[in-house]
Amino acid sequence: MSNRIRVEIVGRNEFWRNAVFVEWEYQFPERRLEPEDARFHLIEEDWLEDLQRVTAQCFSRALLAPQDPSRRHLFRKIFAREEE
Repeated sequence: MSNRIRVEIVGRNEFWRNAVFVEWEYQFPERRLEPEDARFHLIEEDWLEDLQRVTAQCFSRALLAPQDPSRRHLFRKIFAREEE
């Protein structure tokens, strides 16, 4: 049985976040990122290092997502970064 984890893909902006998906599909066409909602995806645990490398190439990050997404949403509201 596979060991799946939740990740959040955070990009510099929407263009770069979308670039992650294009580059991932190009480099790993046999590995599908399973969308859970707009920001979170389920992946095989052993793909994380590859996903982090691809996201870095696209000025983005792949973060382990919490089991309770509302908690991260709360922290985003409290510690929101100013748009540059």
